[in-house]
Amino acid sequence: MVKFSKRLPKDLDPSPFFAELEKAKALVMPTSAETAPDKTASDFIDMTVSSPLKVGLPFDLGPAVDAARGEFGTWVPDAAGRMSAREAVAEYYKARGGWFSPEQILLTASTSEAYSILFKTFCDPGDVILTPMPGYPLLDTLAQLEHLECYPYFLKLAREKEFRFVLDTDSLLSASEKAKILLLVSPHNPTGHCVGEREWNEVVHFCEERNLILVVDEVFGDYGFSDKVRRSWEYLKADARSISPKDGPRCPIFWLNGLSKTVGSPQLKLGWMAFYAPTEQFEPIRAALEFVADAYLSVSAPAQALAVPMLANAAMYEASIRERLRVNWKVLRSAFPSKYCPEVLGGWYAAIRLGEDDEKLTLQLLREKHVLVQPGFFFDFEEDGWVVVSLLNPPEVFAEGVARLQSMYISSKK
Repeated sequence: MVKFSKRLPKDLDPSPFFAELEKAKALVMPTSAETAPDKTASDFIDMTVSSPLKVGLPFDLGPAVDAARGEFGTWVPDAAGRMSAREAVAEYYKARGGWFSPEQILLTASTSEAYSILFKTFCDPGDVILTPMPGYPLLDTLAQLEHLECYPYFLKLAREKEFRFVLDTDSLLSASEKAKILLLVSPHNPTGHCVGEREWNEVVHFCEERNLILVVDEVFGDYGFSDKVRRSWEYLKADARSISPKDGPRCPIFWLNGLSKTVGSPQLKLGWMAFYAPTEQFEPIRAALEFVADAYLSVSAPAQALAVPMLANAAMYEASIRERLRVNWKVLRSAFPSKYCPEVLGGWYAAIRLGEDDEKLTLQLLREKHVLVQPGFFFDFEEDGWVVVSLLNPPEVFAEGVARLQSMYISSKK
């Protein structure tokens, strides 16, 4: 009998809930008219969609392919990634007020691989990663695959002046002494929280005191909902923004991003990390990261070549995504009282508290309204009854989905 690694879950079968969800999806998503002649695929609305490719918002690859085609057949191994691509990433930040140099950037095949490289570089088996709750379950899986454990800190609802999620920095105080990395997600999936300057300073101070590595997942960073939302690297002092800072944070900080969200192209499989480190730590950290990355060299030449023209034209594409997000967010907020739909500051998702049992709600919405949402327990919400929806759908589709959610909400209140 084959024995699998202890990195894997003991049971790889879907949970009873997700098995039931798949059965319900099969009934409302017929593969042909013969299987269910009284229903059509257009009756079904997927409000979990996470890719612009599926909602009519692809990046126009034609000009980029024409510009980069000559580089597709070349191969210049570089653990940090091709210099021209790293320069393109540096220019991407510069156009947004950033300050990273190509030497501060390391290319990866995805954000997930960036996590893997960081875990391999800074952690030993049994070490602890601090992760936000609610949060995206992929973070736990990536940690488990490296024999690491996750320990939560929390986002809580602020209910006084404005109803939105905020970072509960006090919850960090119970962190395990074996913690090595603190993961911060901003904009946060699924709550739409964006870290503010006070929260940022408290997190950095905590990492300095505990000698932790701070990792910021900012894949949704270009999709803030107002001019008040800032990228967390903007909070560093001007004299801390060079490779050799004098008065900057005493902890290394990594920002993760990639083509998946910046230009809506997850199929190209190119991400990156941009990092800051105190002067004496910078070169040793860069050497360690490149040692791990050099063992894989997983970023393809075509992806690196395409990054140059695509990132140069990212701003216009991002504007079209932001406009759709704003339109759909306005529709959602107008449909639900604010106390049931916390304010979203950025990102592609919104959370709604519709009732008392999110598993029941999710299945009921799918079976009766033909609308697919994510149940709150999938993200470890503290309270039951939350569902999570994507804001990416075409406005007319999204509005219809919200109308169906609203009808379910009204009926549950009767």
